Amino acid sequence: MSFSRFDSCFTSRNTRCKGWLYLPEGAEKPPVIVMAPGFACEKDFGLQTFAERFVELGMAVFLFDYRNFGESEGEPRNLVAYRRHLQDWEAAIAHVKNLAEVNGSKMALWGVSYSGGHIIKMAAKHPELAAILALVPFADGRTYVKTMGFGDMLKATGAGMRDVLHMISFKPPYCIPVVVKPGEFGGLNSLGTYEGYLAQIPDASGWKNEFPARTCLTASFYRPITAAKRVKCPVSIIMGEYDTVIYTPSIRAMAAAIPNCKFAALPMGHFNFYQDEELFERVMKLQSEFLIERLF
Repeated sequence: MSFSRFDSCFTSRNTRCKGWLYLPEGAEKPPVIVMAPGFACEKDFGLQTFAERFVELGMAVFLFDYRNFGESEGEPRNLVAYRRHLQDWEAAIAHVKNLAEVNGSKMALWGVSYSGGHIIKMAAKHPELAAILALVPFADGRTYVKTMGFGDMLKATGAGMRDVLHMISFKPPYCIPVVVKPGEFGGLNSLGTYEGYLAQIPDASGWKNEFPARTCLTASFYRPITAAKRVKCPVSIIMGEYDTVIYTPSIRAMAAAIPNCKFAALPMGHFNFYQDEELFERVMKLQSEFLIERLF
């Protein structure tokens, strides 16, 4: 099915956020999926492929950048702040509900990695949602030590405190790398993560591999798993059995706590489905069947 893509902007806390609205040709007020990227990512980091496949099924898609990322406004750039992200999700949901081109009463949310945790939080607050789909979702900040290690957690705390000092003294943010190779210090440094993360990024992207370290001071307090039992809508969770970024027992526990959850564990890591065509098709088949059943 052919489709059109339009720029569509909304405001979150007085800051302009940029999104893309995908519309299937010939469909009148189709159901809609709202999507956003993962940790320190931008909307064009491989998510267009998912959006285009959903549109082929006759669904509209709204894919947006958080404040401080990509084509959205906001400073400092690349600030990963889960409370701000959740505010952006609220603003995006309200924006899409009011779009004349789509059926806002038939809305699903789609998230990957960090945003996969965000949509669990959103679903707990929005029982009117038709469905949510969480791919390799973040579940519990308390498990960071399981994947990062105690030594890196201490370094992260020190870096976070240094960035706070920069902030209160009006200096530029103290940043650390988003992703590094194993043995190096950064936000993500598990086996296979460096190559997998960077493979998502378009060649012409202006994205920088850095983020303000203040994020490290609040990361362990973010626990989407605590909202799981309050989710009323149908949920699809797909986990990678070999995920080295997210502590997989926390994903299983979150899925088990959701009253109406369809859970699948595929033989993949955190990023493999972006490059492996067979894995991508397996993910798409599961998610497409789930969406068709609940949106049409």
